[in-house]
Amino acid sequence: MVVTTSRRRILTLLAGAGATALAGCEPPRGRTPAPAVPDPLLVRVDAGLGLLRGADRRTIPRAVATPDGTWVFATTPEGPDTACWRIDTATRRTSARTVLPGRWLPQTVSADGTRVALTPTGMPVNGGRPAGREVTPVLVADAGGVRHRLDLRGAVVPEAFTADGTGLFVLEWLPATAPDRYRVRVVDLASGTPGPLSTRDKTPVPPGAEEEMRGDGRQAVLAPDRTVLYTLYTHQPGHRHTRDLVSGRPGNAHAFVHTLHLRERWAYCIDLPHPFGEAAAAGHAMAITPDGGRLLVADVASGSVADIATEDLAVRRTVPQPRGTGAAYAAAGDDRLHLAAGTTVRALDLTRLTGTVDWPVREPVTGLVTSRDGGRLYVGQRDAVSWHDPATGRELGRVPVPGLVGVHGLAGSA
Repeated sequence: MVVTTSRRRILTLLAGAGATALAGCEPPRGRTPAPAVPDPLLVRVDAGLGLLRGADRRTIPRAVATPDGTWVFATTPEGPDTACWRIDTATRRTSARTVLPGRWLPQTVSADGTRVALTPTGMPVNGGRPAGREVTPVLVADAGGVRHRLDLRGAVVPEAFTADGTGLFVLEWLPATAPDRYRVRVVDLASGTPGPLSTRDKTPVPPGAEEEMRGDGRQAVLAPDRTVLYTLYTHQPGHRHTRDLVSGRPGNAHAFVHTLHLRERWAYCIDLPHPFGEAAAAGHAMAITPDGGRLLVADVASGSVADIATEDLAVRRTVPQPRGTGAAYAAAGDDRLHLAAGTTVRALDLTRLTGTVDWPVREPVTGLVTSRDGGRLYVGQRDAVSWHDPATGRELGRVPVPGLVGVHGLAGSA
């Protein structure tokens, strides 16, 4: 999203020695102050991450957050090197700044918020393709400084840490100098050696049976217990899973959910039925229920919602829905699933996935988040976040967020 310099000045980072001092917005004289946001939110703005707490609006450039929004690692250039620090989004307290040799950008944070992996340039995990290269430098740091310096062969993108912090899951793009496909591997941080994952029954993947993906990684969600990462992939015609390669069966999955167990280091793919994956990747969205027992995957172009049981790693049912257009977003609460595409938000009964209630919003949606108590649905839009009654859609409040790109999720507990 293109924004003007004047917008960026509204949310400005003021970095002090050893801490981050981030200034909130002062409303112009004669204007009513923006209403307080009921729940702390992390949003993505063109300058980095934005933290909304009450009436406070702050940005953190060059930053990456944990999936649950509890911790943020931020960086800033310091001469030829990089200053790095950690922020507790619940208290806004920051660690002392550490200086990392060279220039680095944060790529991914461990689920417990203790470690960060950095690369010289920001590289997308979901969507996009890295430039070809023979070696990828990766730095692993914590609030105390550098823990590991890796020079990984090929075009590699850090994706997530293992639960015990001793390994790093990465996307290895192939071929290295002209990448067009990728596979998920795990790097032992002590030795710097990459290797294959295990299968669901915890046996090592045989040589030649590692899955190689060519499609789009649309979205990733972390299980509430922080042990499993689910990633939605689309546009995979002819794709063969590890189980197909081992058995010799042909594969033809157009879309699936890649399940990565961060503690046990195995992977398994949940195939989605036709026509998932046939339409644009942006028209797909995924949400996990607060108890972690169900994954809901929507394809708004075909008007389908797949209901996945995470214990069985299988699609239980597919429920038809009215079709929509545009980028899709989803959020699940204790009793409702909300879907959005374009300027329409839909509320579904979570048990039946029916009982549709649609309501319009002012501008195309860029994200959905349900409050922890289920009493509010936050909707990201163009340069603003609004919150609504989750049952009726009645707008309860709205705040301007200049340069808004998307909504990361709830920040640390209030």
